[in-house]
Parts: sequence; structure tokens; C-alpha cells
Amino acid sequence: MKRPALTRREGLRMVLRAGLYGAAAQLWPSMAQDMASGQLLSVAQMMAPLTQGARVLQQDVKIVAPVLADNGTLVPITAQVQSPMTAQDHVTHLYLLSQRNPVTQMAVFHMGPWNGRAEVSTRLRLAGTQQVVALARLSNGEFRYGQMEIIVTESACVDAS
Repeated sequence: MKRPALTRREGLRMVLRAGLYGAAAQLWPSMAQDMASGQLLSVAQMMAPLTQGARVLQQDVKIVAPVLADNGTLVPITAQVQSPMTAQDHVTHLYLLSQRNPVTQMAVFHMGPWNGRAEVSTRLRLAGTQQVVALARLSNGEFRYGQMEIIVTESACVDAS
């Protein structure tokens, strides 16, 4: 039995449906990640969900990164926290936070006295010029942070990936 040919109207409907499904798929990641694109967050807004009212001091945390990054895809960064790293006094978490990226918390590192020193080196993906914050949680419940503005000439993270 021969199958009936596709009419022009049915073909147009199929193309329109495919276009609508494609548009919905493009919007889905932004809803899934609760993006705040286009909105620059303040340092307090970036840290508030993590600190939840605990004592926060801007000291003892140093960020080493290029001031000018040609490409936001791979920006090298080192975060160092001055801490004795003993059983009584050590860094438990080190967060890297972004002011402009689709997801504010770029990385979290779990630490303890076994680390010897509180220092991490990694590469970040940045969506444009922004403040990057390294936030350290100490074993006594306090937080310390350092911040640095990194100028990015060619952005990454514009597609929420």
C-alpha cells in the first residue's frame, strides 16, 4: 500500500513545531541553572548564600591571576589562604565565586589539616570582565575572603555551558 504524500500545510506545521522545540531547548539550560545573566552581583550577594550571616573578614586570602586575560575560556588562578592548617585551626572549604558567570559558585574545594597548606591552582572560564572572589570557610565557622578584578577581552560562558 502506498503512503499518501505529505501536503504543503503538514510540512509547514512540522517545520514550525521543530522551530518551537528548538527555541524551547535553547532556553532550558538557563532555567535549569537559575541563571542571573546580565546582572552583576555585589560581593555581599555572591557570599550571602554560603555565609548565612556568619562573620566574614576581608583578610588572609590572596588571589594570583592575570589582570588581563585575552580569552575567558582558560584563565589560570591560584588562591592562597594564610592558615596554620592544624587540627584545631584549618580551612575546611575554599569557594571560587564569579560576579558575572551564569553560575556564581564556580568551584568548591574541601580541605583539612591533611592538606598541609590551603592553596589551590586551577583554570576558570569567565563570562567577561568581573570580580572573582575566593572565600575560605575556617574550622571555627568564620569566613575570610579576597577578591580580584580580572579583565577579559574575549568572553566565555555566554551559552550557559
